[in-house]
Amino acid sequence: MSDPAPGRIVQLSASNGGVPKLPLAEATVDASGITVDRQADRRAHGGPRRALCLFALERIEALAAEGHPIAPGATGENVTTEGIDWDRVTPGARLRLGDAVLIEVTGYTEPCWKNARWFLEGDFSAMDQEIRPGFSRVYARVLEGGDLRPGDPVELLAGTAAERLERTQPTTIRWRPPSGD
Repeated sequence: MSDPAPGRIVQLSASNGGVPKLPLAEATVDASGITVDRQADRRAHGGPRRALCLFALERIEALAAEGHPIAPGATGENVTTEGIDWDRVTPGARLRLGDAVLIEVTGYTEPCWKNARWFLEGDFSAMDQEIRPGFSRVYARVLEGGDLRPGDPVELLAGTAAERLERTQPTTIRWRPPSGD
């Protein structure tokens, strides 16, 4: 089961590293993300669990309405979506992009100081999940790759995101305090 009406991809974006990421007419996605995209700092960006960065046009427009000079691709997202319930795009959620690409959200992005120019007074915490829930970009891993174009459908797949996420968490060992003999 999924959302009744799928959303769509507004923009696909890539760069040779850094922000902004610029619009693409089409993109091929594999386990590493958009094949022509590069990251300047591979310690903080990219890799299998951060292969794609997504953000909702509705959140970008809300930030712009507050006076922030932000636009699709500016903050480094690879996929800008429209028409899906962004509040449900949480770690463990799966999305179908176009006909072929299947992704799973792995976490919220940490706002980067390089995005300060897109925010009034440089306050990029406006897209920090802990400070402003629902206004964060998300990272995702690619489960099935393929080709994408702006206008392709985006479908937020119903399911048990919490169960999928739980399976990825490491086992925690709890130590018992020594008993008094």
